Amino acid sequence: MVFIVSSSTLLKQLQTLSGVLNSNNTLRILDNFLFEIGKKQLTISASDLESTMTTSILAEAKDAGSIAIPAKLLLDILKALPDQPLTFTVDEELFGIEISSDSGKYKLIGQNPKEFPKVPSIDAPSSVELNPEVLADAINKTVFATASDKLRPVMTGVLCQLSKESTTFVATDAHKLVRYKRTDATSSTAASFILPKKPLGLLKNILANVEGKVKMEYNKKNVAFTFESTVITCRLIDGQYPNYEAVIPKDNPYKLTIDKHSFLSSIKRVSIFSNKSTQMIRLKISGSELNISTEDAEYSSEANERLTCQYSGDEMEIGFNANFLIEMLSNLDCDEICMELSSPNRAGIITPATAEKDNKNEDILMLVMPVALMQMA
Repeated sequence: MVFIVSSSTLLKQLQTLSGVLNSNNTLRILDNFLFEIGKKQLTISASDLESTMTTSILAEAKDAGSIAIPAKLLLDILKALPDQPLTFTVDEELFGIEISSDSGKYKLIGQNPKEFPKVPSIDAPSSVELNPEVLADAINKTVFATASDKLRPVMTGVLCQLSKESTTFVATDAHKLVRYKRTDATSSTAASFILPKKPLGLLKNILANVEGKVKMEYNKKNVAFTFESTVITCRLIDGQYPNYEAVIPKDNPYKLTIDKHSFLSSIKRVSIFSNKSTQMIRLKISGSELNISTEDAEYSSEANERLTCQYSGDEMEIGFNANFLIEMLSNLDCDEICMELSSPNRAGIITPATAEKDNKNEDILMLVMPVALMQMA
């Protein structure tokens, strides 16, 4: 079997596919890319058993065939080669591979393509089409809030809720929560499922350059995202997502409105002096003044800054993890934010200030749990 392909085009696609690969695999075949050759097209796949990514590029070939090629070795040689046509000659019985370039020839041994895991079929799927910008925004503004605790697998993913009115994405790790809703993304069929973090990370890195709609097909076990010449298929996380609506406080009488950029910059500076294990900072709000402070008794360090704000409510002191606030504010596209509070021991709600919302189809709410101020003394 012989086929010819552009080295730069092949490298670009393989670098994208390599995000699927794990550094330590229990099955050797998962260290390989699967190459499937047609007369004018080369289809390449990478898999970690949970997720599979497949893409196609143009290639010249006389015969159809397939081969599994070691991923790291192939990537290394492609990175070292200038842009040029490459000829792959494959012995389909012994799985030997010879790559011919303008500079020379390179030989390596592949594996039996029949050992490569099959892409899960999505039987009787439902589907919805999304703008790539909408899906990218949803991923960017939620995936950072997912948990890493594998003992609670449902919280390591992003909940997707489809309805005729909107599409909602939710992520939480029990310390912070993000609910991202789009009214310009709807589905004729109501559905709810949990998307794993890894394929969402792959999508996040690709969607910026995607033109046209992204088709999302799903059933009770799997989901597939199809766009241009690429398909990402993955298993859904099985389990019941927590009732996130129940933890969002409804009565928040105190409201703080402040310039997001000033607030974020101040938190970043003050947090440098916080305790490295707790990252706690103190917010003291009174009238039109917000005081942000922290201290680390172990190193005798402290910091204090004052900002002008708009505030309606009684004077309040409340503590938060600085890293959580930095993550949330960094993922809000607005100039002003509104923080709704009720007491020092109840969650704070962060939303863009109404006047600053650029996208009327977007509704985003972020929740952050407080930390006990007594621990900062």
